[in-house]
Amino acid sequence: MSILSSILAACAGERPDNLGVRDGRLTECPGSPNCVSSQAVDERHRMAPLVFSDDPASAFARLKQILGRREDTSIIEERAGYLRVEFRTTFFVDDGEFLLDGEQRLIQVRSASRLGYSDLGKNRSRLEEIRRQFNSLPKP
Repeated sequence: MSILSSILAACAGERPDNLGVRDGRLTECPGSPNCVSSQAVDERHRMAPLVFSDDPASAFARLKQILGRREDTSIIEERAGYLRVEFRTTFFVDDGEFLLDGEQRLIQVRSASRLGYSDLGKNRSRLEEIRRQFNSLPKP
C-alpha cells in the first residue's frame, strides 16, 4: 500500500456503528461543531428538515434520486423511510442520514464528520445544497 493510500484510508475513519433510528429519532450530534441535525435542540447543531407537500413515498424517491446523482455520495443502507449515506471529500468521509416522517411531511436530516473537531461548515452547506436540489425538482 502506498503512503498516499495509507493517509487517505486514515482520513476516512471507521464507519460508525451508533447510527440509525432509535425511538423514531436519529442519533444526537456530539458536542463538537462537525455535525448538524434537524432533530438537534441546540442552535449550534440545528438545521431545518426537508419539507414536502406531495406524497411521502414520492418525496423520499425524489431525495434518493438526488443523492444517487451526486458524485460525492454513496448509499450505504436503505430501509423503508430511512437512508444512510457516505459523503466523500478529497480526504474525508462524512456520514449522512435521512428519515422520512410522512405524517408531518418532513424528512429529518443528519450529517456528521467521522474525524476532526470542526468541519468548517461543510456538513451544513452540503445538506443545504441537497435541500435546494430537493426543492427544485418537479413534483409528480
